[in-house]
Formats: sequence, C-alpha cells, structure tokens
Amino acid sequence: MKNIMIPTDFSENAWNALLYGISFFEKTHCVFHIVHVSSMNTNASGETPMYISPEILEDSLLKESIGKLKELLERIQQLPLNPKHKFETVALYGFLTDHLKKEAKEREIDLIIMGTKGASGLKSVSIGSNTGNVITKVPCTVLAVPENSTYHRPVEVGFPSDFQLKYNVKILDTIRDLITLKKSSLRFLYISAKGEELSEQQQKNKQILADYFKDIEQSFHMITGKKIDAAVQCFAESRNLDMLVMVAKNLNFLERILFRPTVEKISYHTKIPFLVVHE
Repeated sequence: MKNIMIPTDFSENAWNALLYGISFFEKTHCVFHIVHVSSMNTNASGETPMYISPEILEDSLLKESIGKLKELLERIQQLPLNPKHKFETVALYGFLTDHLKKEAKEREIDLIIMGTKGASGLKSVSIGSNTGNVITKVPCTVLAVPENSTYHRPVEVGFPSDFQLKYNVKILDTIRDLITLKKSSLRFLYISAKGEELSEQQQKNKQILADYFKDIEQSFHMITGKKIDAAVQCFAESRNLDMLVMVAKNLNFLERILFRPTVEKISYHTKIPFLVVHE
C-alpha cells in the first residue's frame, strides 16, 4: 500500500496532477491524501484591511476548504472506479511547507505529487514557487507534473548526474521501484563543460549506478556545454524523454536544472514531469 500526498489549490493544474497520479498508479494499491493548506492572503490594494481575529479567519477558511474538498471528492467519484484506490482529504491553515513536512511524516507518505504552473515568461522561475519550496524544503520524494503534461507510460526516463555524489540505497531503491513499475528505460546524462574526462571518483560512482540498475535497460550519454539547462533540453528532445529524475541531495546541480532557465527555448519545464528523490 502506497501513501501518496497531493497538495491542491483547486486549480485545473492541481486536478491534472491528481489525474496523472491516479493513472501512474492505476495498478497499485494507494491511499491518495489530498491536502489543501489555506494561508492568510496579503492585502495587495494598499488599503487598511478590516480587522478579523485570527481564530475567526482560520475557522472561516477551513470551512471553505472543507466544502471545496467535498466537491473535489464528488468530481473524483465521476472518474472510472478503481477499487485499488482510496481518497482522504485534509484541510489545514498556515504555511504550506511546514504542514506538508508534518503530514508527510505522520502519514508515512511515499510520494508527493504536485502540479507545476510556470511563470508567464520562461525567463522567470518556471517551476513555480510553491513546488520549488516543497522540492527543496520537504524531505519527501516529489513528482512535479507540468500543467501541459498528460499521462502516458514513461518509456524513456532521463537521469542527469554529475557523478560527484555516491547515492545511498534508499534513493536508488525509490528510483528503481518506479522505473520497474512502468518498465521504463533509464538514460543517464553527464554534462561536461569543456569535454573533460571523468575523475576516478566520478568513474566509480558511474559504475555503481550501472551495477545497481543492471537489470533495467540503461545507457550513458555525455553532452558538452556550459549551460546545463540547455543541455538537458537538447537531451530531452533528442531522446523524446517522458520523465526526468533528479536527486535532491545534489542541490546545486538540481537548482541549475530546475530553477535557472536562461533562454526562452527551455521548454522541458512545461512538458516533462520531474521526479525529485530525497533520502
């Protein structure tokens, strides 16, 4: 039985992430924990807001959230019934990442699935601030599903790595379980700034990955280029990737791929789901 958490803001983007998760785990016994976290909106008009006590405000927002979650469950019930799936809802008030950390621990969550809605310009932060915060601050594996992504079996999964770190078994187990579940192929990508060879330690880490995933169809690729995001874009297009896997432990490398798109041609953020694995 897997415990899957899906944060929602009741947008179509969040609904798309939910549909993706339901389809991805169609043959797996799952409990989907649908969580909505209400936070106090800042007053953008510049006018002095009418004072409302925090208790009354929280109670009002929670009642509204509970009502919307009930409507969401009714919408889910219109989908084809899958007896392997169970849905639970949670309405909370406060800071998103704080609550998700707590809920993930208490509910023994295996995976968080979130929709990503990028900024209007791809030169801006294009994965979305909420999703970015959850990826970097909540110690749980996250599957980020772009708003323009629809589910199909991930045949080709890309795994960009600089081979600088030795990943622990828990990280590799998580990746292998999802790869095996979908009978996917794993394509490792090393991006070299100047075409330099791997160091001895990088060679060892690369071999560990090759050995660990020896029972899965795999291949290793190298692209020379200074711009990591552009290199990932080129690789994603050339291999027609269905998903990208990253490891949160390698935060600097992760941020250069997910949070710093520098050219308008970077479109993998808007199409390809990202699996970010935590220890």
